[in-house]
Amino acid sequence: MKTNPLKQLESLGQSVWLDYIRRDLISSGRLQHMIQEDGLSGMTSNPSIFEKAIVESQEYDEAIGALLIRRKNPKEIYEDLTMRDVQSAAYEFGSLYERTDGKDGYVSLEVNPHLAHDTQGTIVEARRLWTDLNCSNVFIKVPATQEGLPAIQQLINEGININVTLLFGLPRYRQVAEAYITGIEARAARGEPVQHVASVASFFVSRIDSMVDPLLEKIAAQGGKETDLANKTRGQVAIASAALAYQMFEELFAGDRFRKLADQGAIPQRLLWASTGTKNPDYRDIKYVDALIGPNTINTLPLETIDAYRDHGDPKLRLEENIKVAKKIMAQLAELRITIDKITQQLEDEGVEKFIIPFDKLMETLTKKSLEKPKGESRT
Repeated sequence: MKTNPLKQLESLGQSVWLDYIRRDLISSGRLQHMIQEDGLSGMTSNPSIFEKAIVESQEYDEAIGALLIRRKNPKEIYEDLTMRDVQSAAYEFGSLYERTDGKDGYVSLEVNPHLAHDTQGTIVEARRLWTDLNCSNVFIKVPATQEGLPAIQQLINEGININVTLLFGLPRYRQVAEAYITGIEARAARGEPVQHVASVASFFVSRIDSMVDPLLEKIAAQGGKETDLANKTRGQVAIASAALAYQMFEELFAGDRFRKLADQGAIPQRLLWASTGTKNPDYRDIKYVDALIGPNTINTLPLETIDAYRDHGDPKLRLEENIKVAKKIMAQLAELRITIDKITQQLEDEGVEKFIIPFDKLMETLTKKSLEKPKGESRT
């Protein structure tokens, strides 16, 4: 019998997490089946995922009705629904979390996306969610905006597990890693335990190609000496960016500064590859999985990519190999007068908006429901 390629990734040092959550996935036993059969070792969520789960299914109607009878407002309903799902999923991963001594088995919940540029607001909400969830194996997701950086550092300092999300650029990744290390240093300096403070840095991959490829195609279409270079660079920039981020990860967490913390039990902030579903139909459906396999990494996959990799994945260590060509790809991009830092900043700005829109849509839906007469309530 063929070995499940998803389970093979674990032997290569990479964890597989699911970029999806819905109540029936947990209640049906399917999540536990994926943990056992696919080696699934974590789960991520975001406002877009929850909006689709709640609005596009009937799984939550009964729970919403009960909360409306209790006169809960839309934000309270959203938090009740999402926190219950995260707690339920965290319970399913509980034994894995214990077995891996806190390396895996996490489920993520994001702060309100409207707080992406509000440092203090992010800190306050992250503290509240962490306390209310009351689970060791959860992450609070905080966007990697300029305003998010001090929040990340402070929350890590306080011992709150943080999934840093919406991370696109290399300069920003270095800032995120340093915020984590500085937070751990401050905690260690006070004599506080650092062994079970966990964090991941979610580096978004496929969206980079989605932004860069049209620029390269435009250059190629103009003809001339740059056509061949543009064609060679197309579809390569996202993986090159991720490979260079991994090189930076190895340098930061193998250096003397972090080694002192590791001696006290601190764990590295692993890189998590996000946005790894293939958006361009011209590319392989597992393009952003096979190319990014390396030790001490995580790949969080949507359900359809999980299914595709289970079917025809080819797990081999390729990340170190891709580092060798990454600098060449980025040099080609510069030669074509495309500024990657400008693009990744645009992706960050748009990424925040892409979470705000579904969040607001869900709030609007819940507001409409709250104006309806709850079932079972007297009309007199």
